[in-house]
Amino acid sequence: MKKKCESDKNIRNSRKQREGVVVSDKMDKTIIVYEMKKMKHKYYGKSITKNKKYMVHDEKNISKNGDKVKIMEMRPMSKRKCWRLVSILEKSDM
Repeated sequence: MKKKCESDKNIRNSRKQREGVVVSDKMDKTIIVYEMKKMKHKYYGKSITKNKKYMVHDEKNISKNGDKVKIMEMRPMSKRKCWRLVSILEKSDM
C-alpha cells in the first residue's frame, strides 16, 4: 500500500499545464491568458487554430500584458477561475 504523501505527489504532477500569453491584467490577483494551438484537422488534414481564454490566479500580480506564461490547473477559486500561475517564461518589452 502506498503512503499518502507519495500518491499526493503523483496527483499534483498529473495536473494539466498550459502555455499562453497574458491579454489582460486589469483585475486584482487575476489575469486572463490566451492560448492558441495549431493542429491538423482529423479528416481533411488542413491546419486549423484553436483558441481558448483562461482566468488565472496571480497571487503577487507579477505578470503584465504580453508576457508568455505557464499555468497549472487547481481547485476552483471562483465560478470561472480554476488555474494558477506557475512561472513567467518570457517577459514582454512593453
